[in-house]
Amino acid sequence: MVEWFVFGQMAGGNGGVAAGAGYNGVMSMHTATGDDLEMGRWQQRYAAPEYVYGTEPNLFLRSFAHWIPAGGRVLSVADGEGRNSVWLARCGYRVDAFDGSSNAVEKARLLAARHQVQVNYAVENILLRPWQAAAYDGVAAIMIQFLKPEQRDRVFEFIEHTLKPGGILLLTGYRPEQIGRGTGGPSQPEQMYTEEMLRRSFAGMELLHLQSYEAHIQEGAGHHGFSALIDLVARRGGATQAGD
Repeated sequence: MVEWFVFGQMAGGNGGVAAGAGYNGVMSMHTATGDDLEMGRWQQRYAAPEYVYGTEPNLFLRSFAHWIPAGGRVLSVADGEGRNSVWLARCGYRVDAFDGSSNAVEKARLLAARHQVQVNYAVENILLRPWQAAAYDGVAAIMIQFLKPEQRDRVFEFIEHTLKPGGILLLTGYRPEQIGRGTGGPSQPEQMYTEEMLRRSFAGMELLHLQSYEAHIQEGAGHHGFSALIDLVARRGGATQAGD
């Protein structure tokens, strides 16, 4: 039996569940007046013909993807315009990727076609989509700091459970010191990552790498300049994976 998780429930069945099926309004992290407006802003941002965050993969992902077994199945969370999912596919991984913006996913599909790689793309709201249990050898969560803390906690929980035993999480983002620099990331301090917060969030996983640092990044117009960053590599308990 294939198990799927959605906000507020766990469902089972050979065919899974449709996105948002059985969605419980009490457990909902989605509000029409808040999250819909936020998605509208992302849609507008990604409507531009240029790639807002460039077409090259995130440097952390490029440096640490070797922890994921060669040819493994990888999920790229809130993938945006495809720079990370396409690079993973070019490396030989079997990649699923989603984003809530149809404009972003359209551009991602064009980028995949340009590089002649296959990526399974979907337009899905991160708060409503089903998460298949123990399905992936790796998950890439690159700069997904648009979530409110209570949303982030649930998404982190589902990210952990969608990994196979021994599966690898690659996560990077900004630290609170980034506020006010104007070089990328959210403006709300509570959406930033700290080492303490990440240790607490992934206490059930083996931490393989956790580093706070400053670096100059250039990822299109969206991320550019001197930045306060934090990287995490963690493994779900179970079988030994590549990279040891």
